Amino acid sequence: MKFIYSGSHKLHFPQAEFHRGQMVTPFENPERIDLIIDHLEEVGFTGIKCDDFWDVEPVLKIHSADYLEFLETAWEEWLAAGFKGDLMAGNFPVRRMQQRCPKHIDGKAGFYSSGNDTSINSGTWEAVKTSYMTAKQAQKVVANGDAASLALCRPPGHHASRDLFGGYCFLNNAAVVAQLFIDQGAEKVAILDIDFHHGNGTQDIFYGRGDVLFASLHGQPEDSYPYYSGYTDEAGKMEGEGSNFNYPMPPGTTYSSWAQSLEEAIRQIQKFNSAALIVSLGVDTYKEDPISFFCLETDDYLRCGIQLSKLNLPTVFVLEGGYALEMVGQNVANVLIGFESG
Repeated sequence: MKFIYSGSHKLHFPQAEFHRGQMVTPFENPERIDLIIDHLEEVGFTGIKCDDFWDVEPVLKIHSADYLEFLETAWEEWLAAGFKGDLMAGNFPVRRMQQRCPKHIDGKAGFYSSGNDTSINSGTWEAVKTSYMTAKQAQKVVANGDAASLALCRPPGHHASRDLFGGYCFLNNAAVVAQLFIDQGAEKVAILDIDFHHGNGTQDIFYGRGDVLFASLHGQPEDSYPYYSGYTDEAGKMEGEGSNFNYPMPPGTTYSSWAQSLEEAIRQIQKFNSAALIVSLGVDTYKEDPISFFCLETDDYLRCGIQLSKLNLPTVFVLEGGYALEMVGQNVANVLIGFESG
């Protein structure tokens, strides 16, 4: 299996994250990708440096034009306003407030953000574009005949909705990959999100569509970010009714329970008759991950890959989370090893 990567991800390196009352070094940092690449190459996977191009048309089918303009110009506006340090939202249009985008960048930041956990710096927009191009190239590999590929996307994407960034995410890479398959003639595709955190952005984008099934395995929203989505009764609306599946699980969940939810999600994808599969691959389900509460072991990721291979679909893996740095490379590799051996 080929994996696609780009060194441009390093351009996005916010210096601080607000986490439980403290400013800390962001958990989502450049070292993650380097560790994954090193381990994938060590076990024999083939890396291809991204050489695709920025094409905004597929992105505009997922994200609004005004949101993309904000991402492109936010850093310059922030500096022009005289602010120092990374752009970080501090004001939000909460319940019963006006949903109108302000002119001032401090207000814009909150209007287009779902929280103050995600910052923008001088290299963010370039890294965001390259992350999307990495996913686009991985999709092209599969569309051209490979059974599967992995896009080492950074920043990740599954918390980004049509016009909001947050949860370390700016463009929803998995959603754009799904749209690319649709644009190329697939009647239906499926996105399976196995990151610890609910893929609220992906759900929001496809909630009213019937051509993309979304299934997410995640920590129950009563206890885990993003808190305000991911309940089992969120089943889609209009054309998308019955195409959205959530499998929230409690603290301490081990693979035996997690795998049962995975099997149920696989059954729904099989019933959907999907032409392709996009896996939002997060390995923050690992027992030592610093911002989750599941208890998967490293060998469990081999079993996960084997389960996913049962679908026998053209598959694009899109990297999302995973912050236990010592094991992040091995855990990602094990999913791919299991998938290829299944």
